Amino acid sequence: MINATIYDVARGAGVSLATVSRVLNNPEKVKDETRQRVLKVIKELGYRPNVIARGLASRKTTTVGVVISDITRASVAEMLGGISDIAQNYHYSIKLFSVREDMDVIDTLHNIVAEQVDGVLYLNDELSEMRVNEIKKMFTGNSIPFVFANVVSDDPDVPTVSIDYEKAGYEITKLLIDDQRENIYLLSTARRYSVNDKKEAGYTRAMQEAGMEPKIFRTSGDTLINRQHFSTFFSDKRVDAAIGVRDSIAVSFMNIARDNGRDVPKDLAIAGFQNTKYSLLSRPNLTSIDIPVYDIGAVSMRLLTKLMNNKEVDNIRIILPHYIVKRDSTN
Repeated sequence: MINATIYDVARGAGVSLATVSRVLNNPEKVKDETRQRVLKVIKELGYRPNVIARGLASRKTTTVGVVISDITRASVAEMLGGISDIAQNYHYSIKLFSVREDMDVIDTLHNIVAEQVDGVLYLNDELSEMRVNEIKKMFTGNSIPFVFANVVSDDPDVPTVSIDYEKAGYEITKLLIDDQRENIYLLSTARRYSVNDKKEAGYTRAMQEAGMEPKIFRTSGDTLINRQHFSTFFSDKRVDAAIGVRDSIAVSFMNIARDNGRDVPKDLAIAGFQNTKYSLLSRPNLTSIDIPVYDIGAVSMRLLTKLMNNKEVDNIRIILPHYIVKRDSTN
């Protein structure tokens, strides 16, 4: 096969993109049987992981800017792992830029442009559609290829890699409806942004299809704040199920529920999003939507590589699969 890609290897070996990357970069972390199968497909396809990097030999270095909002989040750290593994294949340099909520985003974008990076990956699932458009204008106007990782946008010209958050919101809600739960709350954030809007849309559709009233409770992703909000939640609300738009919100809610004498999952079923470490640290363990954040990072880096090298791209809006990990917080 001419110009075989890492996608072809993953498909041929029946494994994920992350597994192929680990075989190439950290083979000791892969089971011998799986590693041998992947290496066999690599040999058969003639896959060369650094073929593009050699095509860039005339340049001193290729630098990719990676924009993050909070590196302490577990999902961000894992996504950076996927980005780093693929970037290493191409001998790219990575330069991190932090854009916190209290910073002037436009000024920061100007600084990124001034750094003369060859491409940008933007990691922030807390962006509004308006903010996405501002970022697009900045990078397009300066001829810098970019990809949004784990960001959703309705703009067909914005390169994105994510999951179908509306479908995920619908499916996790249906799980609770099928468990005969009747008063299901979605625990979302007070600040509105695109990813949570999609989760809310999926939740609302499932509730309305079942003839139930959607109930969205808005709080903060900061546990110090949402614990205060949840402390009075059970005094005036009927609830037998809840979905947190983040695992941390769901676990915070679960702790307050148990403090108020609610048995989980007998009295109250709880689910979350992201399937982070919090889902396993909670008691009981949390049912959650698994988002393949490592793969999102790796695939975003691959897509950006093609855009930086003016390669033909069939689809700039990539949706990766998700699934529900059922644990003891639901029946």
